[in-house]
Amino acid sequence: MSVSPSRATAFEILLRVEQEDAYASELLHSSRCAELSLADRALVTELVMGVLRWRSALDTSIARVSSQPLHKLDIEVLTALRLGAYQLGWLDRIPKRAAIFESVEVVKKVRKRSAAPFANAVLRKLADSTEFARESLPAATDPDEIATASSHPSWLVHRWASHYGMETARRICAYNQSIPVTTIRLRSPAAEQELRAEGVELAAGDFLVGARRVISGDVTKTKAYNAGQVAIQDEASQLVAALVGRGSRILDCCAAPGGKTWEIADRNPASSIVAVELHSHRAQLLRKRVLAANVEVIHADIRDLPLNTPFDRVLVDAPCSGTGTLARNPEIKWRLKPEDLHALHALQTDILEAAMKQVAPGGTLIYSTCSLEPEENENVVGAAIRSLPSFRLQDVRGHLESLLTKELLRVDDIASFVHRSYLRTIPGVHTCDGFFIAILERASEESLR
Repeated sequence: MSVSPSRATAFEILLRVEQEDAYASELLHSSRCAELSLADRALVTELVMGVLRWRSALDTSIARVSSQPLHKLDIEVLTALRLGAYQLGWLDRIPKRAAIFESVEVVKKVRKRSAAPFANAVLRKLADSTEFARESLPAATDPDEIATASSHPSWLVHRWASHYGMETARRICAYNQSIPVTTIRLRSPAAEQELRAEGVELAAGDFLVGARRVISGDVTKTKAYNAGQVAIQDEASQLVAALVGRGSRILDCCAAPGGKTWEIADRNPASSIVAVELHSHRAQLLRKRVLAANVEVIHADIRDLPLNTPFDRVLVDAPCSGTGTLARNPEIKWRLKPEDLHALHALQTDILEAAMKQVAPGGTLIYSTCSLEPEENENVVGAAIRSLPSFRLQDVRGHLESLLTKELLRVDDIASFVHRSYLRTIPGVHTCDGFFIAILERASEESLR
């Protein structure tokens, strides 16, 4: 009996995530998965994301019954054990014998046949055990307990508890372990009716008028999506582009994959928009995704941009740790190390200072990350303003009130989005990714005289 397509694909994706630092969300939308049936694709997604979300809990359970330390196991064997353990401990609808048999067959398939009896013994012990490492998150009372119960690195939870408080840290972790809702941006009013006609059930976004949450149905199989009338985009990401506003010349500094670029172009159809991307393959993808005639894609480093004409609107959606997106990218929490934040801070500060030099007098720059960490957010903005004192930090509250007046935003409590002068969305507090946004204004020529 061969391994089922869904389990074989899930194993391949998990192994690539471990060995190549690949991102599961990208692999789950690859041609390999497109060949599978709808049911198999759903199972692959469940298995891959489940194993990544609960990896430390799975490893604790496996270690309890393993005769060998986990660090001595080949990564192929450990990945197969995690895949089997997740099915045994988290998925009631899958027969135990199938979870065990196919996981052992995976070990054989990747030429680790000598480890097959060991894998079989471990999984059978787990199947007979009620000691899966699944704790109660509501009962957790300190960062270490929250980390264990929610399968997060302890150092991250300690940071969040320190910066946001214990209850908010708990809510972040709980949200990260849930399946995030798919949110779309409607590019035309007719798209919503077309989606509903094709069986996609929608609900209003939580705070943006143009956003919709997908309740049921596959948006990617609809005519509206394939015609480019619908974009899958988290609501906080949409808010970043909305805050860029309108301008005659707009620069998007770290543009790929292009969701924000596309939205900026929709909001500014008569403007000149330059989208800069450092990596050539991502610049190519950006050109294919954003087809607006007023967008010019440039493959370049923003720190050495070959342009002389300044811009009245600049967006810096900086490369970051991504700790605000762990519900969608759970592998990040197992890769990230505390020292990475210092390296990212230096890179982000360099990028932001370079972008600030592209802003025309009186122009505006929007700095954003999908990180929850101060090193990448407030600390970067503070360092850049000290370096270039012709800029001042604007209070984001006024910009949010402007979106309310224009009926683009729908919220009862703006204060929940505001931290000092910054905008901040927090997973679990808000039903979206965690984003940080700062708005900087360059002094006009008159005030500089």
